[in-house]
Amino acid sequence: MPIRSFIDGEYFEQELIGTMSEALADACAALGLKDKDDAAVRFLAKRIVEEARAGVHERSLLKAAAIRGLGPATKH
Repeated sequence: MPIRSFIDGEYFEQELIGTMSEALADACAALGLKDKDDAAVRFLAKRIVEEARAGVHERSLLKAAAIRGLGPATKH
């Protein structure tokens, strides 16, 4: 799932944008989310962008941080 529409004009290296998109797709798949306009998808994307901005650039860590942001009820 492309993350570009959630970046809001910030600059990230092309490779990192790809990694962020993959992390978003992974997080959505883990949670069974498919609709890009879903509030949960937007939240996951926002968390991934925040983490990438803070220096996290590994796909699995971006995914984990996004899912963890949903709260304690989620275990993935």
